Amino acid sequence: MITLVGVGHVFVISEQVRAMILSRRPEVVCLELDSARYSALLNREKGRVGRVPVQYMLLARIQRRMASKFGSEAGAEMLAAASAAREIGAKVALIDMDAAMVFGKLWKVMTLKEKVELMFGSLVGLVASKEKVEAELARYEEQDVEYLETLGADFPSVKRVLIDDRNKHMAARIAAIASQHENVLAVVGDGHMQGLVEALGDRPVETVRLKELRRTEPEQATTGGEYSFSYYVRQ
Repeated sequence: MITLVGVGHVFVISEQVRAMILSRRPEVVCLELDSARYSALLNREKGRVGRVPVQYMLLARIQRRMASKFGSEAGAEMLAAASAAREIGAKVALIDMDAAMVFGKLWKVMTLKEKVELMFGSLVGLVASKEKVEAELARYEEQDVEYLETLGADFPSVKRVLIDDRNKHMAARIAAIASQHENVLAVVGDGHMQGLVEALGDRPVETVRLKELRRTEPEQATTGGEYSFSYYVRQ
């Protein structure tokens, strides 16, 4: 079985992610990270940034600002997942594409209009309020497919390079790992969920979405409690 857990990098969900891994006890925990970004997360308290592109550094700064509004720390759920994997003796697999390569390609293929609008959007993101982030998330959760289609219409290069290409890459990595292990759990941004399910084809997949994590107490994710995660399985 492949379990896809959709997360948001700025929300307080680390304990829920950890509890789910302790409960499911997968053989492999896959993370939406590459080695450089994983190293940057591990070393951020030491002040070492690591080899990441300037565009990613800007995105990371926006995420840190947003996370602080929610009382969280950007990327904390990924570190929690890695820690929980070690706790149960599971392997950790970094399944994302190299960030430097991705952002390098993106900058080359983006139109001038996309670049200007993306930079403007990034500046807005730096000052966005918690209420604005919540409102945007609500729009996404209500109609996630349509939301991503709109993104593709407004920023076709961004959607193709940052979402579609990475979905194919991560799905191939997950499928390869699942061919050797019966129980695999992947922690990925919620915006990748639908694309990953489609790319994984007819493989059995269970999904746990961000909105479910955010409304669940960690104890319920561990014990089952009275809460039932919705899931989607293809057979």
